[in-house]
Parts: sequence; structure tokens; C-alpha cells
Amino acid sequence: MVKQLTIDEYFNGYANLPLIDVRSPGEYQKGHIPGAHSIPLFTNDERAEIGTIYVHQSREKAIERGYQLVNPKLQHYINRSAAIAADKRVVVHCWRGGMRSASFAQHLADNDFREVYTIKGGYKAFRNHALKTFDHPFRLNVLGGYTGSGKTEILKVLQAKGEQVIDLEKLANHKGSAFGGIGQQEQPTVEQFENNLFEAFRQLDFNKPIWLEDESHNIGRVQIPINLFRQIRSLPLLFLDIPVEERTNKLVAEYGQCKTDELAGAIQRIHKRLGGLAVKTALQSLEAGDLNEVTRIALFYYDKAYQKGMNARDRATVITIALESTNAEVNAAKILQKTTHHV
Repeated sequence: MVKQLTIDEYFNGYANLPLIDVRSPGEYQKGHIPGAHSIPLFTNDERAEIGTIYVHQSREKAIERGYQLVNPKLQHYINRSAAIAADKRVVVHCWRGGMRSASFAQHLADNDFREVYTIKGGYKAFRNHALKTFDHPFRLNVLGGYTGSGKTEILKVLQAKGEQVIDLEKLANHKGSAFGGIGQQEQPTVEQFENNLFEAFRQLDFNKPIWLEDESHNIGRVQIPINLFRQIRSLPLLFLDIPVEERTNKLVAEYGQCKTDELAGAIQRIHKRLGGLAVKTALQSLEAGDLNEVTRIALFYYDKAYQKGMNARDRATVITIALESTNAEVNAAKILQKTTHHV
């Protein structure tokens, strides 16, 4: 027997079960529920073919063609599903909770799977649920500071100390600047970033403080959901004021092993904002191996850009924390001490 779950029921009692996404590979790649296993009922081409038949012939003809394509793969579906759900308890979903998930789930139930569930509204219901989550008024502690302040490392220390942390840059596979994609894995789609961000928030207690980094709306090619971004920009900012020399040393150590052509490409990407002379000097310094000068030029631009963003905030909500170095352990302790009095 197949039972249908609302998206709330799924997350409140069944999210620990294996989840099978029967949409096409292309749909899955664009965005999927984190942790879902892809067992596509149809390939991308098959889905397109059925869609064409549906539009130009009839729904009945499309269903008939669907069964023709599926029948040779029925045992494959059972084998793959059994490998994923050894105890034969599983949740299945498609785009809107329609025929694809219903027929796949019934096939499993007919072949000795003891608990089979589908999600009412499918992936679309999940997306609505996920995006609505970002409307919640979170208790955010927002860490800010100029490039090279070591905010990501501080978040890691805070997390190790038991604090709740959302690492936006880790989820985005990008550090936020023109140099932010160097050495990182490929970025997720915007949709998948939102899904992964929802999953990260889902693990947390919304009644307790959540630490994250002050970011631009765009992190590389992905975007922070607008309502969450507005919260980040409206809440008090813990601004880490660290000497430029310390930040320069940290960035040189961080990017010193990167390929010269990757660094040159990043410099070229901010050509218009740096200006022709600064770009020329930076590229010459890079060629000469003078990473300190390259970093100094880049920081001159990034510090001004960050200051511009700071000026858009209510200055009364900016809490400056003067720090002597980029030592994450020391700085995390000072930040925690400061927040007990101000946040």
C-alpha cells in the first residue's frame, strides 16, 4: 500500500527514510531535495518525447508511450530501489506528486516493499516549503569585516565550541570575491544552493542564535534568498577591525600556492573597478612574484567596496571589535565575550 505525505509530515517524521527522486536527470541536476537518490523514470530525451506527444497528440497517447518506455526498466527500478532502501521502507517523489511518483511507488509496493510513501505536491511542494523557511525571523549573529579577516575560520571555531553556524561560502563553493572561485569545486545551481541552505537551517534550533558571515547578495553565481539577505543587512553587524598588514599576510599565505594564470584572471575580472593602472601594476607584481603588492592593490579596492556597503547600514547597529591578528581561536573567544554584552 502507498501512503501520501504532506511536505510537513515528511520532514516531521519520515525524512530519515531513503528518498527517491524519479524525475529526469536534467530536472534533478537543476535542483533536488538534499540527500535524494536519483532513479529517473525517464531519460531527458524520453521525457521530451512524451511531452511532445502530450502537446501534439493527446494525454492518452503520451501515457501509452510512457508505459512502453518504462516496461523494459521495471526490474532495474526494483534493483536500484532495494540497493538504496535495504529494509524496503522508502519515500518517492516527482515534480508535482503526479503519475511518475505514483506509478513508481505502486510498482515498489507491488514488489514487496513494506512501506512506500509519496510526497503530496512533489518537489514543487518542497521548494515552496524551503523558500518559505527563509521568511522566518532568525536570531542571526552577523560577522563582518574586510577581506582577509578570517571570518570563515572564526565560524569554524565557533561551531567547534557548540555554536550554531551557517557557512554560506562553503555551501556556495565560493569565497565571494573575484578570487573566490579559485581552488573551489564547481558551484551548485542557484536552486540547489537554496535547497542546501534550507537543509543547513533545518538542522538548527531557530530559537537559538545562528552565526553567519556578512555577504553580498551574490556569492559567485548563486544568490542568497532575498528575504534572508534582507535580514542579514538589517540586523546588527559585528565588524572585525583587523590591521591591513595582518590581513595581507593571511591572504598571501592562502593564495600563494595558486596558479599565476588563475590569479591573473581574477585581477582581470575586476579590471573596470580597479582601473587600468592598478591592474597593470598588479599583473606586473604577480609576474615578479610580489604577492604582497598584488594583495595590497586588491585590498585597496575591496576595502573601499566593503566600506560602501557598511555606509548603507544604520551605523548604530555596527559593533566594532578591534582585533590584533587573524588568529581564529583568539578572535572567536573575544567575539563571544563581546556578544554577551551587546547581542
